[in-house]
Amino acid sequence: MYFTKVAIKSLMVVIFMVGMLANGMSAAAIPSTTKFTEMQYRSAFINWMNQKGRLYASEDFGTRYENFKANYDFIEEWNSKNSQTVLGLTQFADMTNDEYRANYLGTVFDASDLMPETEGLLHQTYIGDLPASVDWRQQGAVTPVKNQAQCGSCWSFSTTGSLEGAHQIRTGNLVSLSEQQLIECSWAYGNQGCNGGLMDSAFSYIIHNGGIMSEESYPYTSGAGDDNGNCKFDSSQVVATMSTFANVTRGDENNLAQVVVSGPVSIAIDAGHQSFQLYKSGIYYESQCSSYALDHGVLLVGYGTDASQGRHGDYWIVKNSWADSWGQQGYILMARNRQNHCGVATMASQPLV
Repeated sequence: MYFTKVAIKSLMVVIFMVGMLANGMSAAAIPSTTKFTEMQYRSAFINWMNQKGRLYASEDFGTRYENFKANYDFIEEWNSKNSQTVLGLTQFADMTNDEYRANYLGTVFDASDLMPETEGLLHQTYIGDLPASVDWRQQGAVTPVKNQAQCGSCWSFSTTGSLEGAHQIRTGNLVSLSEQQLIECSWAYGNQGCNGGLMDSAFSYIIHNGGIMSEESYPYTSGAGDDNGNCKFDSSQVVATMSTFANVTRGDENNLAQVVVSGPVSIAIDAGHQSFQLYKSGIYYESQCSSYALDHGVLLVGYGTDASQGRHGDYWIVKNSWADSWGQQGYILMARNRQNHCGVATMASQPLV
């Protein structure tokens, strides 16, 4: 599977103050009604632009405003019908869903075509009762939320995240690891920098390479989609190693829960829906989500249950790589025990150190 980044046009802007919209209007919160006046749309848009620090070239402004209005309507309609998943005006609120998928996700990969697992060890069944909840953030095994920006490198962030956790659990030392090393140095293992890659392929590279450097010594520079740098790996700067990796039994959420008890897990999901693009809070459930058409690599750090949601209160805690301005400070709670929703257990693996 490749999580592929399609080249995007920058929204780099010239200073363009929208006085034509701002005449006498103050910033306003999203109205509570489902039908809005033009002034309400405009006021909400200006408020969102101010919050996000967004400015546009004059020729782009009209398009972004119309996209915003469409997303605004979608959010209001969704929230009026759903109590479990709450949508909001994320940093992607001025994009169409096609733009969002092209810029931040990848070419959809059909995991149903995969052969049975032939690489990595299959985890043994967990002995004993599973805890009611797990959250590796509370155990100090998760680094702060990072930002892949305009590079199709989600696979590298998922890889470093699970190895950061395994290394901390083994050594007691939490170190932010280098996505840039994986982007620039693992091409021989099938990865293609900002144009996509696999977490398992990145694990294989780290094993055979003898380790990975820290974020500090090999910082991330591919946020603008540039992955043409030469590999700058320095073996004297290795801070983490791994011996092998283990695959979760495909599609088995119970096995996934057993595995995440021992540490964070790299997973792939279907994140292509407008509801994911605009996710704000709550337990994410999208009726159109696929368990096999996957397009985004993320990090599973735990699970829990929201008793107020009744029989659908079980959730997975998932760390994204779109900065802490998206979702719940960069995280999303995804529906658990609902038939492998969005493919959380379809392609899951964990490094062993």
